[in-house]
Amino acid sequence: MRLDDFDPNDIDVGEARSGGGFGGGGGSGGLLFGLLPLIGSRFGCGGIVVVLLLLAVFGGLGNIGGMLGGGGGGTPSVTQQDRGGSAAEVTRLCTTDAGAKSACNAFQSAQKTWAAIFAQQGARFEKPGLRFYSGSGVSGCGAAQSAMGPFYCPTDHDIYLDTSFFGELANRFGAKGDFAQDYVIAHEFGHHIQNLLGTSDQVQRIQRSSGEAEGNAASVRLELQADCYAGVWAAKNRDRMDSTDLQEGLTAANAIGDDTLQKEAQGRVVPDSFTHGTSAQRVYWLKHGFETGDPAQCDTFNGAV
Repeated sequence: MRLDDFDPNDIDVGEARSGGGFGGGGGSGGLLFGLLPLIGSRFGCGGIVVVLLLLAVFGGLGNIGGMLGGGGGGTPSVTQQDRGGSAAEVTRLCTTDAGAKSACNAFQSAQKTWAAIFAQQGARFEKPGLRFYSGSGVSGCGAAQSAMGPFYCPTDHDIYLDTSFFGELANRFGAKGDFAQDYVIAHEFGHHIQNLLGTSDQVQRIQRSSGEAEGNAASVRLELQADCYAGVWAAKNRDRMDSTDLQEGLTAANAIGDDTLQKEAQGRVVPDSFTHGTSAQRVYWLKHGFETGDPAQCDTFNGAV
């Protein structure tokens, strides 16, 4: 995908805070996330699905939206020093490696696209931040661990990314190409849009007041909508896409469906524990967003998904 280079004066990019613990607040959610590296090393990213099932029980799921799942126990306050740095610092972070530059370019593109959509609808748009970390860090939602995969924290309005995930996406999941990486950023940006629109809060209320199965089902609809929003972003930038780009994104979506990850991790599929949707669902909604180019067509909360 032929994206413009990022503008260091226009995007909020920084490093995730470092810390020896697993985020503020502790509790069951924090303990579970302390086990993520072990789970990831033994069972792969599919093991995260099991953690998500436990998180739904302990109430930590509502804080996070990500490609594979993740979250944390506490909600530390966000201070000004947690925000992005100067243009020189943004440039440094965005040019650390090829993955970082790709992420910053896609992040900038998504920001411009959604700002324009909000302006057309007469709605107020707020910019999110992009936070890089390596191995581990601390987000406004608690721990940031590379085993979680990329995620969005609504508490601080930031997307968290360990760029090593892009290598795993290509080598482990077979989802190669620049658009596969762009899809990751666009999906997480979709969670920011949901946060601005109040959709994330609605899902969190469902998760806190309902049973496990209903809470998981609401999470699936939230994630599929983020996939659809990623497709909308792509549609608004289709003039910059190459002929193979869409298929790269669909391959990535197919590779990280709950059923595919569960089958790989535990040899069986447990539909009631799905939190992100099946491979077929993720492919459908990414493609649907691309074909319609209309956020209003991304209503995954009414009717079948």
